[in-house]
Amino acid sequence: MRFSPILTELGVYPFSALDAAKSRAESKGVELIDFGIGDPREGAEPFIRDALVNALEDVAGYPRAAGLPELRQAIAEWLSRRFAVDIDPEREIVPTLGAKEAIFSFAQIVVDLPGGNDTVIVTEPGYPVAARGARVAGARVVQLPLQRDRGHLPDLNAVSAKTWQRTALLWLNYPNNPTGACAPPSLYAEALDLAEQHDFLVASDEAYSELFFGEPPASGLQAPVRQRLVAFNSLSKRSSMTGYRTGFVACDPTVADALRLYRPTVGTAPQEFVQRAAVTAWRDEGHVERARARYRRKRELLLDVLRGRGFQHAGGSASMFLWMAPPDREPADQVALRLLESGIVVTPGGALGPSGEGFVRFALVPTEAECARAAAILEEVA
Repeated sequence: MRFSPILTELGVYPFSALDAAKSRAESKGVELIDFGIGDPREGAEPFIRDALVNALEDVAGYPRAAGLPELRQAIAEWLSRRFAVDIDPEREIVPTLGAKEAIFSFAQIVVDLPGGNDTVIVTEPGYPVAARGARVAGARVVQLPLQRDRGHLPDLNAVSAKTWQRTALLWLNYPNNPTGACAPPSLYAEALDLAEQHDFLVASDEAYSELFFGEPPASGLQAPVRQRLVAFNSLSKRSSMTGYRTGFVACDPTVADALRLYRPTVGTAPQEFVQRAAVTAWRDEGHVERARARYRRKRELLLDVLRGRGFQHAGGSASMFLWMAPPDREPADQVALRLLESGIVVTPGGALGPSGEGFVRFALVPTEAECARAAAILEEVA
């Protein structure tokens, strides 16, 4: 049988390869503490689960792509409280099945083939879904490196005018996965100025906006002129609701109209009982503050141990990730393998892009008790 050559070109999804390595270790009897994938082990709080259960009905029909009005309103109110922006819940918000599917599919809406704007620019190291979705859409993908000496911010001046002219979409992700860096408002202003000059959209993946340990990160939605800004966010990290699959896109009405035209075809609206749980989560900040405090404790615990073992913290002050440079220039892949043999799962930075070589990523998702156990192991083997 024949399949799309793009599947062969994409290869194995990076975290599928990590799962295979974990399975091999477990088959040898190694008990794992998994810092590999950003999937929180400390789940959604009881009031969120109760809201979902209370919304269950005997018959659950197909959810509408536009989402419940109550959910769009709750998201708009949260954006107003958090970023002081005025977003029209009817015209500028589209609920999504988490952020991943929306990020993956967005290029299918904006890439113009053939002969038009056929290029999607992504940053690396980074979440691989934006680039993989662009390739499936038939786009040419250009990668912009994020370097430590630039604070993990892309050099937009390194892109030629010819490439900008072909660009349909520029992806930014701050707070950044995997580095934890935050972006200043000037980066969004620069990107949106280029977007206006060359007629493309700026997509801002802001899934980690609520996990921060310094000043609250900015949103691209706070730009003075945001017509070309498309923001993606979800409750996966903010409220530990990864398995619920609930997020949103906030954008100009013309982009929202395109999304509402596309999305009923692929059937990716969250179930209504999930949407009602999401309303409850967006309207509460107490549980987010508690989660942030937990992440801070885990972060400080692991940082103290890793620094004591010669690792350097090479990232920023936000997200659920620690971006670490191993001691003595030891290859990151070798470090990851050595730690795996001792039961500590981390992601080698090279799996997230060429500029990630030489680093390892810790996702602070195990429980506090597991992190304490991991710290004791790291004291011995790191």
